[in-house]
Amino acid sequence: MKEHSNMPKIRSTTVLMVQKDGEIAMAGDGQVTLGETVMKGNARKVRRIYNGTVLVGFAGATADAFSLLTKFEAKLEQYQGQLERASIELSKEWRTDKYLRHLEALLIVADKKDAFLISGKGDVIASDEGLLAVGSGSMFAMAAARALVKHTSLSAKEVAIEALTIAGEICIYTNTNIVLEEL
Repeated sequence: MKEHSNMPKIRSTTVLMVQKDGEIAMAGDGQVTLGETVMKGNARKVRRIYNGTVLVGFAGATADAFSLLTKFEAKLEQYQGQLERASIELSKEWRTDKYLRHLEALLIVADKKDAFLISGKGDVIASDEGLLAVGSGSMFAMAAARALVKHTSLSAKEVAIEALTIAGEICIYTNTNIVLEEL
């Protein structure tokens, strides 16, 4: 099916994960935008799963993200909470499954020891610096978080909130209605 160029594109989401000093914080903004219109201001894009031991944040088409979230939860169950194995197996299935390969979303997943960005292209990316971000304002949030981690003594939670606030002040597809989860 050919995409119509005059159809407004849904843009939404900035999700940032910060690992610092043994703490993990994941924050997401609440804005969903259709074309030039804010459709929703308080969407919840960050969640706790697997008995509250895993954080997940998502960007992209909402239905696609929820489909992937359900698949990821099943992989976590299948591999007894092994985050890396579940992430790799989801990425393999996502890339090769006839239905899943068309889903347009990105996931950030984290537990107390690991964190990964998972894409449908087969990417399972771990951060060397304890920061991962996805979505429209992700590069603004990532830049702010890098500076805050390097030049302040803020906690993971404080870095996540401040960096997402900065992104919300710059990116028109990101707001400052922040949902935060911590491990």
